[in-house]
Amino acid sequence: MAEPLHFYQASFPQRPAYDAALGRALLRAVATGRAPESLRLHRPGDFVAFSGLDRASPGFAAAVAAARSAGFEAVLRLTGGRAAAAHGGALAFSWCVPSADPRRNIRARFACAAAAIAGALQSLGVDARVGAVPGEYCPGAFSVNAGGRIKLAGLAQRLSRGAAYLGGVIVVTGGSRIRRVLSPVYESLALPWNPESAGAAEDEAPGLTCMAVAQALRAALQRRRRLIAAEFSPALLREAAAAEAALQLP
Repeated sequence: MAEPLHFYQASFPQRPAYDAALGRALLRAVATGRAPESLRLHRPGDFVAFSGLDRASPGFAAAVAAARSAGFEAVLRLTGGRAAAAHGGALAFSWCVPSADPRRNIRARFACAAAAIAGALQSLGVDARVGAVPGEYCPGAFSVNAGGRIKLAGLAQRLSRGAAYLGGVIVVTGGSRIRRVLSPVYESLALPWNPESAGAAEDEAPGLTCMAVAQALRAALQRRRRLIAAEFSPALLREAAAAEAALQLP
């Protein structure tokens, strides 16, 4: 039987860079054996997460300015990929898995997480499927979409010596806010993108809430693993606070 999965729900929506730093701190804790396999599911603040590739773009400064003009903080993302946005109508997740060879199960982790998210959304009346849709932002084969038309969730990984991190965002409400902020961001970065490919789960199931999706996802996970409610240690919170400034883009 699989080991229990430590489950965190603490949210810090007013400090997006701190939230990002918590993901890094949790990955290091799992990689070094200071924490067991862990999953965090929380409500994020308004932010656009930029990757190293974005940072190398000639239009990066303009993209950061566009994000902030729309009322979104700009942070450096832990994983690769391209710019992605979140806000208070979304759920963010971080899954940290100890592994002596984290490259070995990259696709299996993607498939497991995507299936759990799609299954949770399906149980709430969304025609959720796994796969990229044409023109989506931060494209990925394991995106979760509605009806093969609208991206609802993106997943990305980071590998570290001793552990793997899989994270992403599920947009539950406010799909128009994602379109409004990413349109000038992607234009500044000179990246192809079809705004009509971005939306929210509530577009398919009116009245859907973040709480309902969180409960459905937790139920889907509990069918696979035993979850143990956990709280971040003071040491881990201090480690995240020390790294916060470095992840908040100028």
